[in-house]
Amino acid sequence: MTMFDTRAAVVAALDEADYLVDEGLATALFLAQSIRQPLLLEGEPGVGKTTAAKAMAEATGGPFIRLQCYEGINASEALYEWNYSRQLLEIRLAEVSGNDVGATDLFTEDFLLDRPLLKAVRNPNPIPAVLLIDEIDRADDEFEALLFEFLGERSVTVPELGTFRAITDPIVILTSNRSRELHDALKRRCLYHWIEFPSVARAARIVRRNVAVAAEPLVTAATAFVVGARDLELDKPPGIAEAIDWVAALHALGMTALNDENLRGTLTAVVKTPDDLVRVTEAIESRVLTVDEAS
Repeated sequence: MTMFDTRAAVVAALDEADYLVDEGLATALFLAQSIRQPLLLEGEPGVGKTTAAKAMAEATGGPFIRLQCYEGINASEALYEWNYSRQLLEIRLAEVSGNDVGATDLFTEDFLLDRPLLKAVRNPNPIPAVLLIDEIDRADDEFEALLFEFLGERSVTVPELGTFRAITDPIVILTSNRSRELHDALKRRCLYHWIEFPSVARAARIVRRNVAVAAEPLVTAATAFVVGARDLELDKPPGIAEAIDWVAALHALGMTALNDENLRGTLTAVVKTPDDLVRVTEAIESRVLTVDEAS
C-alpha cells in the first residue's frame, strides 16, 4: 500500500508532523514507503535520523515499532520469545489434572511473544507499520545476520511454527552513527541516505519548529553558535537535538536573546564532555567563537 504518490506529498506530510526534510531525504523516505525497501540512514548523532522514522509513522498514521540496538542484543529481544512462565504454568496444570502435555501443546501461537520484528510482520493494520531499527552499529556483528531474512523478505521464521510473512510490508528504517562499519550484506538489502548537518538557516528553521515559543533572536543566535561550535573539532560536536534542547532551556529560564552570561551558564546543554567544554570556553575567550558572530 503506497501512502504517498509523490516526494512532494512526503514533504508535505512530514511538514505537518513538524519534521523538515530536504529533497534527498524526501526521496529516500518516498522510496522506502513506495517500494518497501529498508532504508539505512547514517549521519552524525543529533541530525534527526531517529526523528525521521517517528515523523514518518505520524505522517502515515501507522503503528510505530522501535528496536533499540545495543551490544549483546539477541534474537529473543528482536524477533520473538516464548512465554516460558505461561508454559510452565500449563505444565503444572496438566500435571494436576492428570493430562499429558507435549511440545506441540506448548509451542503454539498462544505462547508466542512478538518482539519488534515479528510484531512488524504480524501487523494486522492495512496501514504499514514503521519499524525503526535504531543504532544498528551498536549491535554485534552477529546480530546483523539475524536481520537478513527479515530485511530481504519481510518475514520471520519460528522453527516450531514456520515462517510468518508480512501481509502489509512494514516501512523499515535503520539508523547508524557509523561507530563501526556495517556488513555489505546488510547494506545490499537497504536503500541508503546520509543525513548532512543542515546549514545555519535550515537548522534555525528546525529549531524554530520544535521550540516555537522561543524568541526569534534567541533561536537565530543559539543555532548559529551551535553551528560555529561544530567547526572546533570537538569530541562530540553538538547536533540539532542539542540546539533544540539548549533553546528550550534558555527559553525556560526566561531568556529572549543570547548573551555572554547566559551562554556560559548553559553551555553544558550543548557541550557534553569536559575536554569539549574547555575547547569551547577557550574559543569564546579568544573570540574565535562569539555571541556577536553567532547572532
